[in-house]
Amino acid sequence: MSTFRALRIDKGDAGQTLATVDFPEAELMDGDVVVRVSHSTVNYKDGLAITGKSPVVRRFPMIPGIDFAGKVTATENPEFRVGDEVVLNGWGVGETHLGGYAEIARVPGAWLVPLPEGLSAAEAMAIGTAGYTSMLSVMALERHGVTPDRGPVLVTGAAGGVGSVAVALLAKLGYEVVASTGRESEAGYLRELGAARILPREELAAPGKPLQKEIWGGVIDSVGSVPLANALAQTKSGGAVAACGLAAGMDLPTSVAPFILRGVSLLGINSVTVPKPIRIEAWGRLAKDLDRAKLAAMTRTVGFDDIVPTATAIVEGKVRGRVVVEI
Repeated sequence: MSTFRALRIDKGDAGQTLATVDFPEAELMDGDVVVRVSHSTVNYKDGLAITGKSPVVRRFPMIPGIDFAGKVTATENPEFRVGDEVVLNGWGVGETHLGGYAEIARVPGAWLVPLPEGLSAAEAMAIGTAGYTSMLSVMALERHGVTPDRGPVLVTGAAGGVGSVAVALLAKLGYEVVASTGRESEAGYLRELGAARILPREELAAPGKPLQKEIWGGVIDSVGSVPLANALAQTKSGGAVAACGLAAGMDLPTSVAPFILRGVSLLGINSVTVPKPIRIEAWGRLAKDLDRAKLAAMTRTVGFDDIVPTATAIVEGKVRGRVVVEI
């Protein structure tokens, strides 16, 4: 096709504008693999990009969408053949390179991961960057020696995409999961995913002492700011906190006390430029360790025309779990 349907962001004197357009295939950016996109998803980062609430998009015009799954239709990369099913997340797609809210994408093959055996394209996008980030966080805790016998693991922002997948993954791996959320109505949902206990967000929201009672063997934090500072102060000696989000803010009002007096480690999780072997490992673990029934329970599917309202809702904290977009 010479043109294809895409969501395009432009920027002028009045700010960002969004429109569904017929995008010329000739204007695709450089890459050695062309993919017919079948599914994408809406992550918190996509919400920030589409609403313009954070300067995620750094090139205009831009097709947003940091994730996609689909089939290879043309390739100059020896690792891929026409018909191969692939997944992409990260590498600046939807930020500096034309992204996944389109019927066609052209990208460097080095950015692509083969669709793991046993996962459908829709399931891969139900996982998406959010779920993939959760897996990277779990793997980081495991590498640090945070095992189920070290005590409960706290998941902040638990009703969101990262948090929902983290709760389900940790529960299946045998951890006692404590889910922190500001949405009391989601308590039943989180227990169904495997949470042993619900911690109201308010208990982490107010500034606390640099060192507090030791509670957590480990933490997966997707919110940052004061809740992350409190989580660090409550982590047991030798424990670790995987930090992967900023829903509450980019600041971190803490001290060195947890680090030098309890040996707590703060593990930064960057999902964008992870080396390919680790990406493949993470996706393989997701295919093996994530309960499909729980994945389905946390997922809903929307159409292309629902991307923008869903992106707005996710930034406003009104989206539970994961959203798959059928392209």
